[in-house]
Amino acid sequence: MKRQIALAHLLVLSLSLSSIVAQQQQRPPAPPPQQQNVPPNNNDDDVVRISTNLVQVDAVVTDRDGKQVTDLRADEFEIREDNRPQTITNFSYVSIESPPAPASTTTAKDSPARRDAPPVPPRALRPEQVRRTITLVVDDLGLSFESTHFVRQALRKYVDEQMAANDLVAIIRTSAGIGALQQFTSDKRQLYAAIERVRWYPNGRGGISAFAPISSLDEAGRTAGDSNGESTDSDLQRRNREREDVDTFREDIFAVGTLGALNFIVRGLRELPGRKAVVMFSDGFRLFNRVGGAGESNTRILESLRRLTDLANRASVVIYTIDSRGLQTLGLTAADDTSGLSASRLEERLTERRNELFDTQEGLNYLAQQTGGIAVRNNNDLSGGIQRALNDQKGYYLIGYRPDESTFDPATGRRRYHKLTGKIKNRPDLRVRMRSGFYGFTDTEARPTRRTRGEQLIAALTSPFSSGGVPLRLTLLFGNAQQGGSFMRSLLHIDGSKLSFMEEADGWRKTVIDVMAITFGDNGQVIDEVNRTETIRARGNAYQSLLRDGFVYMINVPVKKPGAYQLRVAVRDSATERTGSASQFIEVPNLQKNRLTLSGIVLNGEKTATKARSASNATAGQSAANNAAVNAESDLDPLVGPAARRFRKGMIINYGYIIYNAQLDRATRLPQLTTQIRLFRDGQQIFAGSPLPFDANGQTDLKRLAAAGRLQLGTNLQPGEYILQIVVTDTLAKEKYRITTQWTNFEIVE
Repeated sequence: MKRQIALAHLLVLSLSLSSIVAQQQQRPPAPPPQQQNVPPNNNDDDVVRISTNLVQVDAVVTDRDGKQVTDLRADEFEIREDNRPQTITNFSYVSIESPPAPASTTTAKDSPARRDAPPVPPRALRPEQVRRTITLVVDDLGLSFESTHFVRQALRKYVDEQMAANDLVAIIRTSAGIGALQQFTSDKRQLYAAIERVRWYPNGRGGISAFAPISSLDEAGRTAGDSNGESTDSDLQRRNREREDVDTFREDIFAVGTLGALNFIVRGLRELPGRKAVVMFSDGFRLFNRVGGAGESNTRILESLRRLTDLANRASVVIYTIDSRGLQTLGLTAADDTSGLSASRLEERLTERRNELFDTQEGLNYLAQQTGGIAVRNNNDLSGGIQRALNDQKGYYLIGYRPDESTFDPATGRRRYHKLTGKIKNRPDLRVRMRSGFYGFTDTEARPTRRTRGEQLIAALTSPFSSGGVPLRLTLLFGNAQQGGSFMRSLLHIDGSKLSFMEEADGWRKTVIDVMAITFGDNGQVIDEVNRTETIRARGNAYQSLLRDGFVYMINVPVKKPGAYQLRVAVRDSATERTGSASQFIEVPNLQKNRLTLSGIVLNGEKTATKARSASNATAGQSAANNAAVNAESDLDPLVGPAARRFRKGMIINYGYIIYNAQLDRATRLPQLTTQIRLFRDGQQIFAGSPLPFDANGQTDLKRLAAAGRLQLGTNLQPGEYILQIVVTDTLAKEKYRITTQWTNFEIVE
């Protein structure tokens, strides 16, 4: 991975914004007044609290039809710890039901006349706009080939029909390690790409179908034993036991892997405020192994489950499980070969099949019940299972009480498990679902302490969410060069005001940061990584500019093949041990298909400010590979550069990009392209420029056409996040591939 501190001009994708090829300076009008949907203030950062003076849990109450009951009083509840009634001291109901979508967003299908219209870019949700955080976990370590197909269908239906505008969603596979920790997004394109990566895992514990077909191979083994005159019954039983032991061990290992992946996900969810939902699709796992017809406790899985449920409960995570096998036929099927099997042997095999279904469902039931969720089983409507989980997220009660001194036993150091139960007095028709209990140690004691540099960086890097001890803004840009092929360029803006600078001689200030960056492929494999310590020195106006404007760290990653990639970056301030992290996905297109494609868009405001020089200008004794010095002279403000993209009203924005694979006219050997810019806020178009012809005269590489332009922001635009979209139309291309788009977001500040 090529890396450098980029504290100078950012000439990205070989574009020079000063030499504009196709200029179109336009000024968007002020947007019309829009109705603001302000969500209720959400102060329930800690839903579940376990401390020496307060135990608080969440609970959902439903009637016989499964509908939520939301108008109960505290005196109607009864909560018990270890069967001892508790006095409720805290009580409230929290409603998080999403409002109905505006009428303008409900018409998802374009009319026939608008089918060729460019797609609307997805809007970026602000934290206060997020209503639900939903994690869809696909246990591909345990899915059969058959189940994988139906899970993909259910996920597509959810994204198409059930996903609300203010939902933050991630689709995570248990087999893909930390590379599967997809950035939570409201962008349906990213979710569709994640669904495409859900595939059958041949080395997992799932076969082709939910159950292996019945075979007469056992009878063949018996016959072979008879011909040798051996004790065939005992040999057959021994071989069956050996085979079952191997299968059981293999299933246990993959089940523990599934629970470990869930544990990993829950630890990341712990950083988010409020109540979180995890919906897991799985073919199940066993809590008990059958030995001689009796159930034997599977200590490996049970211990993993106990740790997971306690962690989920403390992190305010509710787990909903969906048996992806649906409603199964437990009798004979067309795939079964019963030739040579006696009636008793056939019944024994059918009994094994039934036991396998019920035993593996027990693990899913336990996981949901212990965390206050729902287990959906024996139902072919998997998308309906998702809807049940979503309906359950409409709201919840918060119930708290003051625990006894015996709950936490510091004298003996024992950590007993305390069981929680709840019910509604004199209302047997109502059902209370809540956390099953907790171990006798407080949240402060349960939270791990990360002491080393590596532990702190890994913790920030592996979180599914951006951590903000050191605020970061990550931008990924795709490009393709004639020499070297496709590449990704990442621009990481680091807020210098959150870093600690030490005073040195002659007015110099120094800060030391640790940077860890890992690039993952579409299956979670590591493509590239860097682990560096960087020293940054500045003085005078340059130091003040670093504090005010921050700086940019640049990473180049060569790309060998097209596909989806993810870059995860963590930064640590060595002095204060504060960390920050960021991650972003990018789809690298296949240019070999010769289809019209755009590179990433580079934005740059015209204001001049801070310039930083490279490490070669550092003071004596500093290593050019590991350090950077900042000079007071400047002509680029990082805040208005391609990494931060924070502009002010009335500012002129320069934008640049590359057009790949434009078709050429046979007569003139030139392309026939038009370009258009569109501006969006909160999913609504507020400005559309006129389509302008693109002039390719003078360009030497017609496969890679450099394009640029200017846009002046209106003085009446409100502060906030905006999206700039480029639309390019190739009149010479086939109709299906005639239009391509690219977009980037930016912020208008006061």
